[in-house]
Amino acid sequence: MENQQKSKFGFTEFAETWNGRLAMLGLTIGLATELMTGQGILSQLGLM
Repeated sequence: MENQQKSKFGFTEFAETWNGRLAMLGLTIGLATELMTGQGILSQLGLM
């Protein structure tokens, strides 16, 4: 019998779960940084 392994790459449930978690973490860090500095992200990067 052929040994089937679950892929950890591509659009898998595992990858999408971690993608969502990291996106939420990034959003939280971005909002916290804006609150602490009083400047938006574009201002912090010198684009505005």
